[in-house]
Amino acid sequence: MNFENTDARNLLIVGAHPDDEVLGFGAAGASLARAGTTVTSCFLSGDVEVRANRPEIKVLHEQSRAAQQLLGFEEPIFGPFPNIKFNTVPHVDLVRFIEDAIESTRADVVVTHHPGDPNNDHLHVARACSAAIRLYQRDPAKHRVQALYFMEVPSSTDWALDSSVLPFRPDTFFDVSDTLELQIEALACYSGVMRDSPHPRSRETLEALARVRGSQAGCAYAEAVQTAFRMVQSSA
Repeated sequence: MNFENTDARNLLIVGAHPDDEVLGFGAAGASLARAGTTVTSCFLSGDVEVRANRPEIKVLHEQSRAAQQLLGFEEPIFGPFPNIKFNTVPHVDLVRFIEDAIESTRADVVVTHHPGDPNNDHLHVARACSAAIRLYQRDPAKHRVQALYFMEVPSSTDWALDSSVLPFRPDTFFDVSDTLELQIEALACYSGVMRDSPHPRSRETLEALARVRGSQAGCAYAEAVQTAFRMVQSSA
């Protein structure tokens, strides 16, 4: 992601649920935050009311804020939508909520779920983001998004078994050799999210995935995203 070409300084991670931001873009986001980018997480289902073994909402939000603080992110945005029921929500409501988040954060870059994820909420968030970033085309007075990227969320993106759905194809890599450990610490802020190996949300698997992405990019550890849309402005 070349911020020199886009002058992007504000990045918005749009996730269905708290912890998606850490799993999908925690290490890369922390690296960008260290470099001066303002990173904000937006959760459409801020309360994840049907999550197994979920703590009280107040505790969950405290855990999320602790994770954001560790990563160097801003105060998160908690949405009101029902967990694992985004298919029951009018598409326009999801789109407008994301549009408001883009406007309030002045996001130049949006990172969200891959549309091939088997998690129903993730799918609807990806579709809504694809519509929300076009707001400036409907209203030129609105803030213009320069790029949209899809992230991979371990225990979701990697479980997409439907061969008719396009798989996650990483094409943009971030060296996270200095922030991988921070990502794992931030994920541990969420009670019950980390699992024992060989689960995808185990320390061992997260490190292994980062090493694989690093080998593809030529560094020790990397986190990858897939480009959905990117506006490159001429320097002339």
